[in-house]
Amino acid sequence: MEPEEFDSDVLRQFVLAFKKGKLKPIVKSQPVPKNNKGPVKVVVGKTFDTIVMDPKNDVLIEFYAPWCGHCKKLEPVYNELGKKYKNEKDLIIAKMDATANDVTNDHYKVEGFPTIYFAPKHKKNNPVKFEGGNRDLEHLSKFIEEHATKLSRTKEEL
Repeated sequence: MEPEEFDSDVLRQFVLAFKKGKLKPIVKSQPVPKNNKGPVKVVVGKTFDTIVMDPKNDVLIEFYAPWCGHCKKLEPVYNELGKKYKNEKDLIIAKMDATANDVTNDHYKVEGFPTIYFAPKHKKNNPVKFEGGNRDLEHLSKFIEEHATKLSRTKEEL
């Protein structure tokens, strides 16, 4: 609830609208990027459902914090990963500033930074969390190749 003026009538209207199911949640979101054509797509609160939850694409999503040292170290590797897979039409490499945007799906829990999930195209509510491996190009590529539903190029020998 974000009223400009707060009194008993505003609160009453809010409670009645809530009981009728007419309220829409307020989603914390940065502005939607005007140009999102790079190898790593930028996801914000308002575009989470249309990009990450899109059943037509596999999505690798990194949740980061701009101040996080591990995230800063990962950024050039993640950009390389985006370039490596940029021609895959069914795969999106994406990132989201989890400090400035709400994650609108409870299956994507962010408890530390960076947190990386792979969301297969037909199992969006069952994402696979990247855990335990080095966050380098080799291990992230292997993770993608292991979980991708369809890759047009041949799998590399690692």
